[in-house]
Amino acid sequence: MYATDRNSRRRFLQHAGLGIVALSLAAPLRRAWADAAPQNAITPKAALDRLMAGNARYAAGKLDPKDFSAGRAARAKAQYPIASILSCADSRVAPELMFDQAPGDLFVVRVAGNYLNHDALSSLEYGVGVLGTPLVMVLGHSHCGAVKAAIQEIQDPKPLPGHIWDITDAVRPGIENVVKAGGDGLLERAIDANVGYNVSRVASAQPIIAAAVTSGRVRVVGAEYELATGKVRLLED
Repeated sequence: MYATDRNSRRRFLQHAGLGIVALSLAAPLRRAWADAAPQNAITPKAALDRLMAGNARYAAGKLDPKDFSAGRAARAKAQYPIASILSCADSRVAPELMFDQAPGDLFVVRVAGNYLNHDALSSLEYGVGVLGTPLVMVLGHSHCGAVKAAIQEIQDPKPLPGHIWDITDAVRPGIENVVKAGGDGLLERAIDANVGYNVSRVASAQPIIAAAVTSGRVRVVGAEYELATGKVRLLED
Protein backbone atom coordinates (compact mmCIF):
# COMPACT_ATOMS: atom_id res chain seq x y z
CA MET A 1 0.00 0.00 0.00
CA TYR A 2 1.37 3.40 -0.94
CA ALA A 3 1.99 6.04 1.75
CA THR A 4 -0.64 8.22 0.12
CA ASP A 5 -3.17 5.40 0.49
CA ARG A 6 -2.30 4.99 4.16
CA ASN A 7 -2.58 8.74 4.72
CA SER A 8 -5.94 8.83 2.97
CA ARG A 9 -7.25 5.99 5.13
CA ARG A 10 -5.91 7.66 8.28
CA ARG A 11 -7.61 10.94 7.41
CA PHE A 12 -10.84 9.07 6.73
CA LEU A 13 -10.76 7.35 10.10
CA GLN A 14 -9.83 10.57 11.91
CA HIS A 15 -12.79 12.37 10.40
CA ALA A 16 -15.28 9.51 10.44
CA GLY A 17 -17.18 11.05 13.32
CA LEU A 18 -17.51 14.37 11.54
CA GLY A 19 -18.56 12.55 8.39
CA ILE A 20 -21.35 10.71 10.15
CA VAL A 21 -22.62 13.97 11.64
CA ALA A 22 -22.54 15.60 8.21
CA LEU A 23 -24.43 12.70 6.69
CA SER A 24 -27.08 12.89 9.38
CA LEU A 25 -27.66 16.50 8.34
CA ALA A 26 -27.61 15.80 4.60
CA ALA A 27 -31.23 14.70 4.21
CA PRO A 28 -32.80 17.78 5.80
CA LEU A 29 -30.43 19.98 3.84
CA ARG A 30 -31.50 18.32 0.60
CA ARG A 31 -35.14 18.87 1.50
CA ALA A 32 -34.46 22.51 2.30
CA TRP A 33 -32.83 23.08 -1.11
CA ALA A 34 -35.55 21.41 -3.12
CA ASP A 35 -38.72 23.17 -4.17
CA ALA A 36 -40.39 19.76 -4.44
CA ALA A 37 -39.52 16.18 -3.65
CA PRO A 38 -36.12 15.48 -5.27
CA GLN A 39 -36.06 13.06 -8.17
CA ASN A 40 -33.93 10.58 -6.21
CA ALA A 41 -36.50 10.23 -3.41
CA ILE A 42 -37.41 6.87 -4.95
CA THR A 43 -36.83 3.20 -4.22
CA PRO A 44 -33.76 1.34 -5.51
CA LYS A 45 -36.07 -0.67 -7.78
CA ALA A 46 -37.57 2.47 -9.27
CA ALA A 47 -34.10 3.85 -9.95
CA LEU A 48 -32.98 0.61 -11.60
CA ASP A 49 -36.16 0.42 -13.67
CA ARG A 50 -35.54 3.95 -14.90
CA LEU A 51 -31.99 3.09 -15.95
CA MET A 52 -33.01 -0.08 -17.77
CA ALA A 53 -35.87 1.68 -19.55
CA GLY A 54 -33.39 4.32 -20.68
CA ASN A 55 -31.01 1.65 -21.93
CA ALA A 56 -33.80 0.03 -23.92
CA ARG A 57 -34.40 3.38 -25.63
CA TYR A 58 -30.68 3.81 -26.29
CA ALA A 59 -30.24 0.34 -27.77
CA ALA A 60 -33.28 0.89 -29.99
CA GLY A 61 -32.05 4.31 -31.15
CA LYS A 62 -35.08 6.04 -29.67
CA LEU A 63 -33.56 8.47 -27.18
CA ASP A 64 -35.79 10.94 -25.40
CA PRO A 65 -35.25 14.51 -26.71
CA LYS A 66 -33.38 16.66 -24.20
CA ASP A 67 -33.02 20.38 -23.67
CA PHE A 68 -29.65 20.54 -21.94
CA SER A 69 -30.14 24.17 -20.95
CA ALA A 70 -33.36 23.37 -19.08
CA GLY A 71 -32.77 23.11 -15.36
CA ARG A 72 -29.21 24.42 -15.56
CA ALA A 73 -29.82 27.14 -12.98
CA ALA A 74 -31.48 24.68 -10.61
CA ARG A 75 -28.61 22.20 -10.99
CA ALA A 76 -26.18 24.94 -10.04
CA LYS A 77 -27.80 24.97 -6.60
CA ALA A 78 -28.08 21.23 -5.94
CA GLN A 79 -27.98 17.79 -7.52
CA TYR A 80 -30.19 14.76 -6.98
CA PRO A 81 -28.76 11.87 -9.02
CA ILE A 82 -30.80 8.67 -9.05
CA ALA A 83 -27.78 6.34 -9.16
CA SER A 84 -24.09 6.19 -8.39
CA ILE A 85 -22.17 4.22 -11.01
CA LEU A 86 -18.69 2.70 -10.78
CA SER A 87 -17.81 2.42 -14.46
CA CYS A 88 -14.80 1.63 -16.60
CA ALA A 89 -12.92 4.60 -18.06
CA ASP A 90 -13.13 3.07 -21.55
CA SER A 91 -13.95 5.81 -24.07
CA ARG A 92 -16.70 3.65 -25.58
CA VAL A 93 -18.56 3.45 -22.28
CA ALA A 94 -20.69 6.52 -21.49
CA PRO A 95 -23.25 5.85 -18.73
CA GLU A 96 -25.30 9.00 -19.32
CA LEU A 97 -25.76 8.04 -22.96
CA MET A 98 -26.35 4.29 -22.57
CA PHE A 99 -29.01 4.92 -19.91
CA ASP A 100 -30.47 7.94 -21.75
CA GLN A 101 -30.14 10.22 -18.75
CA ALA A 102 -29.62 13.97 -18.52
CA PRO A 103 -27.07 16.07 -16.60
CA GLY A 104 -27.62 15.69 -12.87
CA ASP A 105 -29.18 12.23 -13.16
CA LEU A 106 -26.11 10.05 -12.59
CA PHE A 107 -23.14 10.31 -10.24
CA VAL A 108 -20.40 8.50 -12.17
CA VAL A 109 -17.02 7.29 -10.91
CA ARG A 110 -14.74 5.98 -13.65
CA VAL A 111 -11.53 3.97 -13.51
CA ALA A 112 -10.08 1.50 -16.02
CA GLY A 113 -11.28 -1.92 -14.89
CA ASN A 114 -14.22 -0.56 -12.82
CA TYR A 115 -12.63 -1.72 -9.57
CA LEU A 116 -13.07 -0.30 -6.09
CA ASN A 117 -10.20 1.61 -4.49
CA HIS A 118 -10.09 4.21 -1.73
CA ASP A 119 -10.75 7.14 -4.07
CA ALA A 120 -13.67 5.41 -5.78
CA LEU A 121 -15.12 4.35 -2.44
CA SER A 122 -15.03 7.85 -1.00
CA SER A 123 -16.83 9.15 -4.09
CA LEU A 124 -19.47 6.42 -3.92
CA GLU A 125 -19.95 7.16 -0.22
CA TYR A 126 -20.52 10.80 -1.10
CA GLY A 127 -23.09 9.78 -3.68
CA VAL A 128 -24.96 7.54 -1.26
CA GLY A 129 -24.53 9.44 1.98
CA VAL A 130 -24.68 13.08 0.89
CA LEU A 131 -26.43 13.12 -2.48
CA GLY A 132 -28.86 10.37 -1.53
CA THR A 133 -28.59 8.00 -4.49
CA PRO A 134 -30.79 4.93 -3.86
CA LEU A 135 -28.86 2.75 -6.31
CA VAL A 136 -25.19 1.88 -6.84
CA MET A 137 -24.19 0.04 -10.00
CA VAL A 138 -20.83 -1.55 -10.80
CA LEU A 139 -20.73 -1.43 -14.60
CA GLY A 140 -18.37 -3.59 -16.61
CA HIS A 141 -18.34 -3.95 -20.39
CA SER A 142 -17.54 -6.43 -23.13
CA HIS A 143 -13.99 -6.60 -24.54
CA CYS A 144 -12.61 -4.85 -21.44
CA GLY A 145 -8.91 -4.14 -22.03
CA ALA A 146 -8.15 -3.85 -18.32
CA VAL A 147 -9.55 -7.31 -17.60
CA LYS A 148 -7.78 -8.72 -20.66
CA ALA A 149 -4.48 -7.28 -19.42
CA ALA A 150 -5.06 -8.79 -15.99
CA ILE A 151 -5.73 -12.19 -17.56
CA GLN A 152 -2.51 -11.97 -19.54
CA GLU A 153 -0.57 -10.94 -16.44
CA ILE A 154 -1.91 -13.95 -14.52
CA GLN A 155 -1.15 -16.37 -17.36
CA ASP A 156 2.23 -14.95 -18.37
CA PRO A 157 3.57 -12.31 -15.95
CA LYS A 158 5.57 -9.58 -17.67
CA PRO A 159 6.56 -6.07 -16.57
CA LEU A 160 4.10 -3.36 -17.57
CA PRO A 161 5.09 0.27 -18.22
CA GLY A 162 4.50 3.05 -15.74
CA HIS A 163 1.71 2.44 -13.26
CA ILE A 164 -0.44 0.28 -15.53
CA TRP A 165 0.42 -2.67 -13.29
CA ASP A 166 -1.71 -1.00 -10.61
CA ILE A 167 -4.75 -1.82 -12.74
CA THR A 168 -3.90 -5.48 -13.23
CA ASP A 169 -3.07 -5.85 -9.53
CA ALA A 170 -6.46 -4.38 -8.61
CA VAL A 171 -8.41 -6.56 -11.06
CA ARG A 172 -6.51 -9.76 -10.31
CA PRO A 173 -8.22 -10.79 -7.01
CA GLY A 174 -11.67 -10.88 -8.59
CA ILE A 175 -10.73 -12.96 -11.62
CA GLU A 176 -7.79 -15.15 -10.60
CA ASN A 177 -9.84 -18.27 -9.85
CA VAL A 178 -11.71 -17.94 -13.13
CA VAL A 179 -8.49 -17.54 -15.10
CA LYS A 180 -6.82 -20.51 -13.43
CA ALA A 181 -9.88 -22.66 -14.16
CA GLY A 182 -9.59 -21.81 -17.87
CA GLY A 183 -12.18 -22.92 -20.39
CA ASP A 184 -14.17 -21.26 -23.16
CA GLY A 185 -15.39 -17.69 -22.93
CA LEU A 186 -12.66 -16.80 -20.45
CA LEU A 187 -12.68 -13.04 -21.03
CA GLU A 188 -16.47 -12.79 -20.70
CA ARG A 189 -16.50 -14.86 -17.53
CA ALA A 190 -13.62 -12.83 -16.08
CA ILE A 191 -15.45 -9.57 -16.82
CA ASP A 192 -18.50 -10.86 -14.96
CA ALA A 193 -16.34 -12.11 -12.09
CA ASN A 194 -14.62 -8.73 -11.78
CA VAL A 195 -17.99 -6.97 -11.61
CA GLY A 196 -19.35 -9.44 -9.05
CA TYR A 197 -16.26 -9.16 -6.88
CA ASN A 198 -16.54 -5.38 -6.76
CA VAL A 199 -20.30 -5.44 -6.18
CA SER A 200 -19.60 -7.46 -3.05
CA ARG A 201 -16.88 -5.05 -1.94
CA VAL A 202 -19.07 -1.99 -2.50
CA ALA A 203 -22.11 -3.48 -0.76
CA SER A 204 -20.07 -4.40 2.32
CA ALA A 205 -18.10 -1.14 2.50
CA GLN A 206 -18.26 0.33 5.99
CA PRO A 207 -19.46 2.56 7.45
CA ILE A 208 -21.80 4.28 4.98
CA ILE A 209 -22.80 2.02 2.10
CA ALA A 210 -23.13 -1.21 4.08
CA ALA A 211 -25.49 0.50 6.53
CA ALA A 212 -27.59 1.93 3.71
CA VAL A 213 -27.80 -1.51 2.06
CA THR A 214 -28.75 -3.20 5.34
CA SER A 215 -31.52 -0.66 5.92
CA GLY A 216 -32.91 -1.26 2.44
CA ARG A 217 -32.45 2.35 1.37
CA VAL A 218 -29.77 1.45 -1.16
CA ARG A 219 -29.22 -1.50 -3.50
CA VAL A 220 -25.90 -2.40 -5.12
CA VAL A 221 -26.11 -4.19 -8.48
CA GLY A 222 -23.71 -5.38 -11.16
CA ALA A 223 -24.13 -5.04 -14.90
CA GLU A 224 -22.28 -5.42 -18.18
CA TYR A 225 -22.55 -3.15 -21.20
CA GLU A 226 -22.30 -4.87 -24.58
CA LEU A 227 -20.33 -2.61 -26.90
CA ALA A 228 -21.71 -4.11 -30.11
CA THR A 229 -25.42 -3.89 -29.25
CA GLY A 230 -25.58 -1.05 -26.74
CA LYS A 231 -27.52 -3.27 -24.33
CA VAL A 232 -26.89 -3.48 -20.59
CA ARG A 233 -27.21 -6.92 -19.00
CA LEU A 234 -27.86 -7.12 -15.28
CA LEU A 235 -25.84 -9.69 -13.35
CA GLU A 236 -27.71 -11.87 -10.91
CA ASP A 237 -27.27 -10.99 -7.23
